[in-house]
Amino acid sequence: MNRPAPVEISYDCLRFLITHNPTNAQLGRFIEDLKAFGVNTLVRVCAATYDKTPVEQEGIQVLVGDP
Repeated sequence: MNRPAPVEISYDCLRFLITHNPTNAQLGRFIEDLKAFGVNTLVRVCAATYDKTPVEQEGIQVLVGDP
């Protein structure tokens, strides 16, 4: 399945990574992308399409917004 590449946006000392909303089947690659960009906090702002537990097990904090 094709998915858009992550896009990094920097502003002063802040960095944001805009990504697709993965499914559980795509989660392994999604976590690899997050780690490659040095993500330590993930803010989920859309409906949940994957289990956040594997992301948290990789040391990435997951914050859930109100979609």
